[in-house]
Parts: sequence; structure tokens; C-alpha cells
Amino acid sequence: MIDQIQWLGYGGFIIHGPPLIYINPWRLSRITFTADVILIGHGHFEHFSPSDIEKVRGPDTLVLTNAEVASQLPGAEVLREFQSRVVDRARITALPAYSTSSAVHARENGGLGFLISVNLFDVLYAGDTEVTPEMQRVSPDIAILPIDGNGTMSVEVAAQYVVETRPRYVIPCNWGAGGITAADVDRFKTLVGDRAIVHVPPQPK
Repeated sequence: MIDQIQWLGYGGFIIHGPPLIYINPWRLSRITFTADVILIGHGHFEHFSPSDIEKVRGPDTLVLTNAEVASQLPGAEVLREFQSRVVDRARITALPAYSTSSAVHARENGGLGFLISVNLFDVLYAGDTEVTPEMQRVSPDIAILPIDGNGTMSVEVAAQYVVETRPRYVIPCNWGAGGITAADVDRFKTLVGDRAIVHVPPQPK
């Protein structure tokens, strides 16, 4: 399953199910696939890019997001916190993604992460969030975690979450921009140690 997850850069991913799930498509160049599902966590530009959404959105594509984004994106469906939607072989559950220490990702802004159960794996896309009580109740097989520390988990905090929850694999995201580099990913790997396999998909070309 880990090889079916493709990094699009920063916080964007494709999960090659089925169904074919895009998460926060941004700065797309070559378009190979039309999405079955598009998940948008919140309204910041690096997560919500209407032009990129339209590149991979077909007539039957389901777009799931929060109320803020849905109000700006005709045809999108609101997925409330803890609400689930079953699409083909996947169950997608919205989780709150927020920070208690930064107004950038305040709880009232309605940011979302997603727990995606597909092909007998639970994949946690945490979204732009600190470690929250809601996340601590989840035991994913694969965790996709931010490491930028911009109102989200830092390298150290994300590593500690992995140590405590023990997913089989972890993919760091929100790096490659904003001063967060491959050196930070290497530090993350060192801190995680043998508690999980840190998988770093190749950067898109």
C-alpha cells in the first residue's frame, strides 16, 4: 500500500486505490489521472487551489471538504468532523485538524485531516495540525504528518507522535518549502529510529 501513495509536493498526495484519491492538489504539472475523490483540508492557498482541482476533476469526481472551502467551490460536499463517506473500496472519515497555540490553524477555522481506510490499511492524513486528542485515538498503519512547525507539528513533535502510536509507515509532509528541507527529514528519520519506517516518496518532477 505504501507504494500506492504518491507525493505531489508539500501537502499534496495521490492515493492510488481504487478509488483514486487526490489530497490537496497544488502546482500540478503533468496530469495523468482524473480523480474519483478530491479531499481538501482547509482554505489556505497551498491546500486549496481551484485551478489545480479543475485539472483533475471529472464530471463524476466527488470533492469532500469543510464548509469554508465548499462555499467557494461549486459542487463540493461538506464532510463534517467525524463524518464518514464510503466511496468504492474506501471509507473516508474527517478528523479535526487544528492548533491550540496558533491562530493560523485555530479549531474554529474548521480545518480537516482524513482517516482513509482502503485496501485493508488505515491511512491518516493528519492535515495542518498539532497532535490533538482526536489524533491520539487513531492507530493508523500509515501516518502522513506535517513537520513544518507552522502552527503544526515540528520535527520533534511529529517524531514523538510516531514513537507513541507506532504506525507501520510514516510519510513526512509540508517540507521542501518555507525553509524546511531534506535535512529536517533526515533529522525526523533519526528521531523516529526503528519505531516506524519513514518513507519519503520521490519529489515530483
